[in-house]
Parts: sequence; structure tokens; C-alpha cells
Amino acid sequence: MGEFDYIIVGAGSAGCVLANRLTESGRHRVLLLEAGGSDASPWIRVPVGYARTFTDPRYNWMYQTEPEPALENRTAFWPRGKVLGGSSSINAMLFVRGQPSDYEDWRGAGNPGWGWQDVLPYFRKLEDHAWGASEHHGAGGPVHVHDPSATAHPLCRTFLAACAEAGIALTRDFNGAETEGAGFWQVTIRNGVRVSSASAYLRPVRRRPNLELATGARAARVLCAGARATGVEYFRGGSRLTATARREVLLSAGAIGSPQLLELSGMGDPDLLQRLGIPPVAGLPAVGRGLQDHVCVSYFYRSRVPTLNDELAPFLGKARAALRYALRRDGPLSMSVNQAGAFVRSRPQLARPNLHIYFNPASYSTTTSGTSRRLLNPDPFPGFLMSFNTCRPTSRGSVHVRSADPLASPAIAPNSLSTPEDVADVYEGARMLRRLSAAKPLAAVIESERLPGERVRSDAQVLEDFRRRAGSVFHPCGTCAMGPDATRSVVDPRLRVHGVAHLRVIDASIFPAVTSGNINAPTLMVAEKAAALILEDAGK
Repeated sequence: MGEFDYIIVGAGSAGCVLANRLTESGRHRVLLLEAGGSDASPWIRVPVGYARTFTDPRYNWMYQTEPEPALENRTAFWPRGKVLGGSSSINAMLFVRGQPSDYEDWRGAGNPGWGWQDVLPYFRKLEDHAWGASEHHGAGGPVHVHDPSATAHPLCRTFLAACAEAGIALTRDFNGAETEGAGFWQVTIRNGVRVSSASAYLRPVRRRPNLELATGARAARVLCAGARATGVEYFRGGSRLTATARREVLLSAGAIGSPQLLELSGMGDPDLLQRLGIPPVAGLPAVGRGLQDHVCVSYFYRSRVPTLNDELAPFLGKARAALRYALRRDGPLSMSVNQAGAFVRSRPQLARPNLHIYFNPASYSTTTSGTSRRLLNPDPFPGFLMSFNTCRPTSRGSVHVRSADPLASPAIAPNSLSTPEDVADVYEGARMLRRLSAAKPLAAVIESERLPGERVRSDAQVLEDFRRRAGSVFHPCGTCAMGPDATRSVVDPRLRVHGVAHLRVIDASIFPAVTSGNINAPTLMVAEKAAALILEDAGK
């Protein structure tokens, strides 16, 4: 395909940021490779369209995990974006930075430059916040951040009133001075249309002469001369092609794809590489290890008052919502169904929140999960749900290639709920939801708890229910973790792969630990900071 200064593998949340920033000056020629295709589908643009792309292989890698021992040996469906914009094109659009202490943990793990005050400028840089510029927010950046509080379903305010009665403080801004408490989630939606990394960063610069985009291009391996990355081999249109990088190869294939590519390229655990017959380039035992994710369970309630189910379950309701969206770009199709929630400490002696609570003014207790779940077909009666997951799980899993075949899906072993700390938070989370549902504002509108139901009360029953029903919130990260030690991490604090020159990993896989909330905003921040590091190094 030719020679470029930089080759970026993956036009997802991080890759689109890099493509924009690295071509900004006009001095660098960049190739952006994306295995998926266009993001022009209306199911991507319409916010609630993720109800369809969630299970559509045209836009989704449709991964399945290995059986989970602690979750009754169930396999889990893990959707990840295979389209321009990556998972930012198919996610629920929540914009949550996490707790400032999350980044202090990153710095404390041996990563100077990644503390809260170090990363805040990059969060502000990427934002075009609805409230304008402030100490905590940016204005004029590529990513519009919307405050949906004025148009959220009325039941969300009932939830917030229940939180207040239960002693949980209210916060106006999860991304501001008060990151703990209950409130409305900010979202990446502008004028009723999804804002993805592709629409924010890539589409405005698509015609830059120094940017070449190749869709339908699946990377096979990083090419190396000794321990120096020189380019990428990839499949496109039935052909096996190569491209050369004069400066660097940048992997932004995500927490699943990036460790897979490293191992296919001979960078990983020497024993695994030898067993699969992959020629070694660098012994990096931490590649693919350290996988973290948020695992949640939902409690479903039948409501005495109308919910989103009443608007979206009937055919005529769907038709009215579609017409309203077509005419005015508002209504239930213009929003995420995840509208309110909380970060809370289940015990006052804790130093920071340990539980992430979601409130959804709709329910899906009569539909199945995984690839059969249909978010546009909620229960045919008034209902809502609350969910919880632990903010900072201590369980760690892995992602490893099964063979030397670059087209084979890797083995994803989440190893969920494998530590006593994570099990303890299951009990705490269940108690918190029950405490909220018993508070007068919610108790007054709850007709019954459908799942798990009143019979599930003891810790043993709560844990059994969690093992049977819990699933991923789709926040995989940590598989190419950042750190100073090449035996326990994959990239250094400048995101350079240990022991391999001219190669970096830039996506959620570099998180030393999962952040407390949704991970798309932190991934965008990582890419903004990485672009600055790359350009700084290029200037030297």
C-alpha cells in the first residue's frame, strides 16, 4: 500500500483521535486501517439505534467469552465495535470520566504523567460541553457532551428522590467537582444524534491529503526488523497487503484486538508463542493478561406508573416515537435508555465509591440477554430496572490467541468474580438496591420486584442469583497494561511497547486498572494524551 509516517491499526474510539491529531500539522502522512466499514447507518446515528447494532455482525465483532467458572460456567456475549468509530459507534453513549482517584492509582502504579491533574487537560481538550468552559470542562473540542436532565423520563427524578431519602447526596455533575452521589448521566449526543469518535474526529478531516483510510482492512501482524516495528501486514479485498511505517506503528485495536495482534506478531509469553509456532520477537509475559471488566446484575420492577415500556413496547408507540424523531430529533429515540444513576459508598468508612448504580426507566425481564436481547422490545407492562457493579473489580482475566491464524477469534477468559473482594461487593450492591427500592419515593411506584424477587434475601441467595444472571457491562481493558516493569506490563508511560522500538499501543488495553465508570471517555483521553506524546517525540 505504500510508505507512511504512522500506521494506525483500528479506527475506533482511540484510532480516530490519533488520525485527526497526527495529520493536523500536515507534516505527517498517516494510514488508518479499519477492519469494519462505514458508520453511515441510521442505526448508528440514532441514539437508541444501539438496540440493533448491539447484535449486528455488520458493525460488531460479536465475541463470545470462554465459560465463566464463577458464573455457572456460562459463556458471555461481548459486543465490540467493528466499524468506523469502533465501540463509540455502538455503545450507550454515557460520558463518565470515573473518579479522580482512579488516575492517582495509575500514577501510583509507576506511571508518571497519568495522575488526575495530568489527564484533566486532555479531558477538557476533547470536550465541547453543553455548559461551556470551566475549571472542570472544555468547550469547542470535538466531542459534544450533552446534559439530558431536562428531557429524561420523569421516573428518573423519582429514583433521585429515593437516593436522597436513602442518604445519598445528589450531584449535578459526575464529571465535575462532585463525582460521587446520584444524578443524571451526561451523554455524547448532539441535537438528537450520536457523537462517536468517527463523527467527532474522523469525518471532519476525512479529506486531508495526508490521511489515507482503508476500511475492510484486517491487520494480520506487525512487521518487524529485529526488535523494531517497520509496518503492518493486513488482509483487504481477498489480498494480503503490507504497508511500511517510517516512524511508528500504533495499535488501537482495543482490549481484545491489540493483545491479539501483539501475540500474532511474536510479542508475548514465550511459552505460548512457542506452543503455537509463532516466531518470537520480544518476550512480554504480560501481553493479554490483566483483563478487567465491570460485571453487573439488574433488578427488575413492575411499576404502578408509566415508564418507557408504555412508549416503546406497543407497535403504535414505536411508530409515534419514530415520527417524533424524524420531525423533531427528540423523544425516546433521541436518548440513551441509561439516564440516571449513582456512584456510592456502601459503607461510610470507605475512602471512595465502591458501587456504580444504573437506573433505567424501562425493563427487559421477559427478553433474553446476549445476542437475543432486543432493547426496542421492552416488557409489555410498565417496568423499570436498577443495576449495580463494583467500581474497581479486583478479578483479572486474559485474552490470548488460540492459534497463529490471524482470522481466528482469541480466547477471552474474564475470570469474573474470582476474588473475595468482588464477592463482598455483590452482597453490598444487592443491599443498596433493596435500600433504594424501599425508600418512599420508589416504594410508592413499585408494584412488585419481578427479578430476582422477594424470595431472594440471604447473602447465599443473592450470590446464587448473581452467578446465574450477571453479565458484562462491556468495559474490557487492561490487556496491554501500562507500567515500568516489562515482566508485569506491556507498555511504558509513553505507551511504547517494552523492548520493541517504534511500536505503541493506544486504547483501553493500556489501562493499569479499570476506571470506576464507563470507559469510552477515558479511552478518548488516553488517545488525546498519546497523540501529544507522539508529536513531542517526533519533534525531538
